[in-house]
Amino acid sequence: MFKILVGEYIDDEAISHLKEAKDIKVDVKIGIKREEILDIIQDYDALIVRSVIKVDKELLDRAKNLKIVGRAGNGVDNINIPEATAHGVIVANTPDSNTVSACEIAIGLMIASARNIVSANNFIKSGKWEREIFVGNELFEKTLGIIGLGRIGSLMAKRMKAFGMNLIAYDPYISDEIFKRNNCEKANTLDELLKKSDVITIHTPKTNETINIINSENISKLKDGVRLVNAARGGLFNEEAVAEGLRSGKIASFGYDVHSVEPRSECVLYEFENAIATPHIGATTYEAQRNVGTQVVKQVLNGLRGEIVETAVNLPSIGREEYLIVKPYINLAEKLGKIYFQIEKNPISNIVINYYGEIAQQETALVDATAIKGILEPVLKEEVNYINSRPLAEKRGINISINKKDEKYKNYASAIEFVVSNEEGHKVHVVGTIGINGEERIVNIKKHDVDMAISDNMIYLGNDDVPGVIGAVGATLGKAGVNIATMNVGRRDNSAIMLLTVDSEVEGNALRNLRKLSQIKWAHYLDLKL
Repeated sequence: MFKILVGEYIDDEAISHLKEAKDIKVDVKIGIKREEILDIIQDYDALIVRSVIKVDKELLDRAKNLKIVGRAGNGVDNINIPEATAHGVIVANTPDSNTVSACEIAIGLMIASARNIVSANNFIKSGKWEREIFVGNELFEKTLGIIGLGRIGSLMAKRMKAFGMNLIAYDPYISDEIFKRNNCEKANTLDELLKKSDVITIHTPKTNETINIINSENISKLKDGVRLVNAARGGLFNEEAVAEGLRSGKIASFGYDVHSVEPRSECVLYEFENAIATPHIGATTYEAQRNVGTQVVKQVLNGLRGEIVETAVNLPSIGREEYLIVKPYINLAEKLGKIYFQIEKNPISNIVINYYGEIAQQETALVDATAIKGILEPVLKEEVNYINSRPLAEKRGINISINKKDEKYKNYASAIEFVVSNEEGHKVHVVGTIGINGEERIVNIKKHDVDMAISDNMIYLGNDDVPGVIGAVGATLGKAGVNIATMNVGRRDNSAIMLLTVDSEVEGNALRNLRKLSQIKWAHYLDLKL
């Protein structure tokens, strides 16, 4: 039974979902005082907050059982991420909860400013009627420059492609595959995007690199009559510089939902009819508010139940579409990682993870973390999780190398290869892939080619390549009441191996009897349950 403390408001439907879960006890204490939460936090496995409760070192030091903090919203300024990571606490926010809403308001601002909708509305409601003064521009066949091709930027690309716009994007942290998938020309520099774009929209976080990304220095690089949109963060476009561009006519319009200071009643941009402002309402939709609660509950439950937390901020972030591509490899990597300490007992010195083919084109940091968790979990058990696996490995003196290779592994379109070395100089080498039906498969183990679907219970044998060995193994396991589901054999030089999937866990006596067979060199039971 897990205990969850909800300290700030989330949707009633989300609370009901928590209360209906059989393995959850939930306490709702909206507006809980600092002193009270410090007194009781040691009793809880999870904490759900918004922006008021400070999750700092003092709280985390007292939260002895805390496994995950769920932030119902996007920002995490009230949570000390390094301290949470050091305490092995997952921090998850809800970045996807308002992506559609944020995307749609950016599109709305873009259309409204291109067609002078707000000015025309105000004009006609003042009792006047005129059309010629409201000549605007079509978006069709114009070039849209997208700064930041993450979750919202990708949604913008898909939707505005349907408008018939030409797309160019600048994002130095996104793979070429994402540009191709979103039909975006890749701008290698920001200047390239600024010079080519008729309309520019930004969808990045606010960092030292992105603050004032449109400023007085690069206004001159923009096309004459460019239209700008900011529904991301205030301060990404310098307001004074944009105002000067509007005055000179260099900038035809500016649509913005976010402001450098919020709330506010005065702004240099308010004097311009062609600067359309909204009071940071990008996430203010019924759907987004409901999604916040639903998503934070889902991530918290996943974290407590040992499943992948897609939106963990102290794990590598990944978009929903990318996550769906790499998700099968996450579980595959953890299972393959579990093999090492079940066939070797010596401490690890090196871990090499190689990605081949299509999977090498993806963001794999989450797979890396999961693989290392799988490797360490048989010996560290509850100590290791998705967020601390790599720091724990490095703390134990383990060198980690991640490599991505464009070529295929043999004939497999995608594959993950592990080479785990120990202090005795021995190596455990294992390769896996995802089959055409989505099943996890081992295709090589210790340099022996096999091709076998992974099951929860497997047996790995080394044997003499002689007649009768398969029958002897079958008979021995049959006597122990172990049913063989599938068997695969591999040969290399003078050595041979067997890999078996069985229907149940294998007791020690069955393994000992296998090892007594004259043809068997070793026998290991592989527990690959997650």
